[in-house]
Amino acid sequence: MSAITGSSWEELRKQARLLENDIDVKLVAFSKLGVSSSSSGLSMESVPLLNSDDMFDTMSMELQQLLNKLSAINDKMADMAPTGAGTMHTIKRHREILMDYQQEFSKTSARVSARREREELLRGGSPTPPAAGLSRRDQYSKEANHLHSSHVLVDEQINIAMEARDHLTAQRQTFKRMQTRFNDIANRFPMLNSLMYRINARKRRDSLVIGLVVAVCTFLLLLYAFH
Repeated sequence: MSAITGSSWEELRKQARLLENDIDVKLVAFSKLGVSSSSSGLSMESVPLLNSDDMFDTMSMELQQLLNKLSAINDKMADMAPTGAGTMHTIKRHREILMDYQQEFSKTSARVSARREREELLRGGSPTPPAAGLSRRDQYSKEANHLHSSHVLVDEQINIAMEARDHLTAQRQTFKRMQTRFNDIANRFPMLNSLMYRINARKRRDSLVIGLVVAVCTFLLLLYAFH
């Protein structure tokens, strides 16, 4: 039972590290996108469907989902953690990283929300008509579904590539075993090895004779043609 718990603990730590790396990269892009959306200066009537604000909201939804997932993994790690000071330090470190990410996410979201409220006040609070009969929430949800489908497609392609790599590795191991077996047979039966050498020597000799005959015939034809 302890082996299963330890294995699950290590798997949770691996998932937490992968999520932390993914969130860290997305937070950098999220912050830059928030700055670019605040400095775009475009009116809401002229903004296309997938403008910087739309991309910001889509990424905000994705980051919120990743943060929630990381929080759930941290809770599971705390429940399944083996006893020990090192384990407690690891859990504390993961929680601190999650807290930093949540603070950075909240700070960027609050900055963009304040900028949007300021722009709404400058426009007099006039509502923005939905594009193509869709509300902004529906547009964000649709874009999030597109992103999720793209991620699933990429994951499938990666799995296919990994299966192909494993298949090629298995074939390579099979060929190596066959070569080892042939070498063992040749070492056990030296006469067979000698016979194979003589056959190869005769083949080379026959090839040389045929080459000489072809060369002589070609020379005679050329000589006859020029006479």
